[in-house]
Amino acid sequence: MNRKEFAAVLVVALVGGFLGGLCADRFLTVEPALAQQRMKVVNSEEFLLVDKFGRTRAGLGLDANGEVGFVLLGKEGNRSLHFTPDEAQAVKLKDKAGKILWAAP
Repeated sequence: MNRKEFAAVLVVALVGGFLGGLCADRFLTVEPALAQQRMKVVNSEEFLLVDKFGRTRAGLGLDANGEVGFVLLGKEGNRSLHFTPDEAQAVKLKDKAGKILWAAP
């Protein structure tokens, strides 16, 4: 391949690439993904905060009876702090066995 042929191939490749890019941008544009759009409301039945070992340390959600609650757990899961507006005692501190150590209305 001589210099003229090489220059012709180079020019054709550059022009073809440029035109191909323009056509792709014009005809293949898509809507942004849902994750790229800012959401003001997030719907879920449960939110969990887990540590680096995968153990649940906090949770906000509904129990089997549909009652809402917020729970904080200790590192070893031996103590938990419960907040719920649906029970007589809205705040409870429990040990690992589930025994109430402290409660407040």
